[in-house]
Amino acid sequence: MEDTLKHDWNESKVIDDIAYDEEDAKQFQNLLNAKEETSQEGSIASMTVGEILTGKIVEITKDFVVVDVGLKSEGLVPISEFEDASSIILDAEIEVYLDQTEGDDGQIVLSREKARRQRQWEYIVNHCEEGSVVEGKILRKVKGGLMVDIGMEAFLPGSQIDNKRIKNLDDYVGQTFDFKILKINTERKNIVVSRRELLEEERISRKAELLEKITIGDVCAGIVKNITDFGVFLDLDGIDGLLHITDMTWKRIKHPSELLSVGQEVEVMILNVDQEKGRVALGMKQKEANPWEDIESRYPPGTHVKGRIVNLVPYGAFIEIEPGIEGLIHVSEMSWVKNITDPSEVVKKGEEVEVLVLAIQKEEGKISLGLKQMEKNPWEDVVAKFPVGTNIKGEVRNLTNYGAFVELEPGVEGLIHISDLSWIKKVSHPSEVLKKGDAIEAMILSVDPESKKITLGVKQLSSNPWETIEKTMPVGSIVKGTVIKTTAFGAFVELENGLEALVHVTELSDQPFGKVEDVITKDDPITAKVIKLDPEHKKIALSIKEHIIDSGGADQDDIVVSQGSDTEDEEKEDEEKEQKEKQEQTDE
Repeated sequence: MEDTLKHDWNESKVIDDIAYDEEDAKQFQNLLNAKEETSQEGSIASMTVGEILTGKIVEITKDFVVVDVGLKSEGLVPISEFEDASSIILDAEIEVYLDQTEGDDGQIVLSREKARRQRQWEYIVNHCEEGSVVEGKILRKVKGGLMVDIGMEAFLPGSQIDNKRIKNLDDYVGQTFDFKILKINTERKNIVVSRRELLEEERISRKAELLEKITIGDVCAGIVKNITDFGVFLDLDGIDGLLHITDMTWKRIKHPSELLSVGQEVEVMILNVDQEKGRVALGMKQKEANPWEDIESRYPPGTHVKGRIVNLVPYGAFIEIEPGIEGLIHVSEMSWVKNITDPSEVVKKGEEVEVLVLAIQKEEGKISLGLKQMEKNPWEDVVAKFPVGTNIKGEVRNLTNYGAFVELEPGVEGLIHISDLSWIKKVSHPSEVLKKGDAIEAMILSVDPESKKITLGVKQLSSNPWETIEKTMPVGSIVKGTVIKTTAFGAFVELENGLEALVHVTELSDQPFGKVEDVITKDDPITAKVIKLDPEHKKIALSIKEHIIDSGGADQDDIVVSQGSDTEDEEKEDEEKEQKEKQEQTDE
C-alpha cells in the first residue's frame, strides 16, 4: 500500500475504483492526512519571517481580521492596522507581512502595516533618491525634531522644519506637507527629510518671479516682519523689502515703532529694485503729496504762524506748523535781551507758540523760525532813549570780576567797567563799591545797538581831580592826611580830598631812624609838603621832613619820631638802604 502511495496518482479515483475493507480505508485516510500535513509543513518551512504574502480576508472579528494566506491556518491582522473599517471587505485580497509563523495561540501572526511599510521602503529604494520629493504626515515630536510618515517613518530635524522661527513644534503634529529626502541609509533603513529646503526653493522661485514683475512706482501690500532703528523689513509675498525710516512719513519720528508694529499689514510704494542683489526699497510717504512741494508759497518769509513744540535740542526747539512740516527756532532767535543756552528756559515741549518765518531751505527741508521777532526789539531805539552823556538811574543786576551790570529798562542793561567806578580809588573788585540790588546813578559813555552793548560810568558824574591837581594842590603846598599803609620804602597817605600820596622813607623825618614803623604807623594823622605831582600816572609825592624843616619844628607834634642813636655803621647802612628804596620809587 505504501509503495502504491509513492506513485503519482489521483487519490480520489483510487478510493472510488479500488475495493477495500474498513480497516484499509482508515489506514489510507491516515496516509492522506499525513501527506497533507507534510505538504503544509513544507509550505510553512519554505516561508520566512519578514516575507510579504498575499491573502484573502475570510473573517472579521472585533479586534482582528482573519486572513487566509494558503497555509495550515489562517493568520490574524489587528483591526487597528486598518485606517478605515469600511475598507475591510470579506474575500478581498490584501498584502500582509509574516510577522510570526506561530503566535501564542498557535496561529500565524500577520501585519498589514508592516507590509505597507516594507512596500514603501522598497518603492523609495527603487524609485527615490536623495533630493526626491515625497508627501508625509507629521506623527509626533521627538528629541531634535519630528517623525514623519512617508509610508515609513522618516526623521525631520528641527532645523529643517520651516524657514521661519518656530515657537512650538506641537503646532506641526498631524499636518501633511511635502518633504525633500535629504539622506537614505539603506543599512539602517532610515530616512532624513526636510521641509525647509522646499520652502526655500519655493521662496527663491517666487522671489525671482516677483522681481521680474514688480516695477518702480507700483503700490503693493506687505507684512511687517522686523523693526530696526533704521527702518522696517516687510514681506511682499516672498520678497523682503526695506522701508527706511526716512521714507515712512513726511513727519519727524525717532523710531519706526512709532508708526508700525510686527505683523501689521501696510501698503507701500516700490522705490527701487536691485535685481542682482534681490533688494527692494519701499516708501510709505511717497503715496502722499509732498507737503514741502509748495512750501515757499504757503509760508513766505515774514509770515506769522502758530505751531506746537515737538522737540527740544541744545541748539533750539522744533515746531510742527502742520503735519509733516517742522521748523527750527534757534536759541539765538528766542530772546532779544537774554543769551539763551537752554531752550527750555523759554519754551516747553507740547506748548503752542506763535513765530515768524525767517527763511526757507526747500531742498534741505528746513524752515528757520523766530520767536523774539514777535516782540519789539528794545535795542531798536536805544540810541534815542539813551544818548551818550546822559545821566541815568538803574538797579545793579549782576557783579563780575570786571564790572557791574545795571538794568536801564526791561531787556536793556549797561556795564560799568571796574575802571569807571572811581577817579581816585584803585578798585580791585566792584563789590568793594557796589552790591547787587543797589539803585545807582551813572552816565552813558557809549551805545552799540548791533552788539547790544551800553557802557556806563560812575566816576564821570564828578570832575576828574587829576585834571586840576596842579591848581588845587600845587607843588609846595601843605596838605593833611591819614596813613593807610606802610612799606619798607615809605608810607601811603589818604588826603582829605580822597587822593592817595606817597611819603618816601627818605622824606619821613629830619632825624635818623631805624625803620618806617619807628617814625610812622597806619592811621597816624600827618601834615606834609607836596614835593612832586604826576597827573598822567596819578602820583603825588609828599615830604614830612621838608615840612618840619620849613616850619622850624613847629609841627613836629604831628608825628612821632624815635630819638634813639645809631652807630656810624648803622647810619651808613640806612643811607644805602634809603638810596636803594628811593631808586626803586623812581623806577616805579
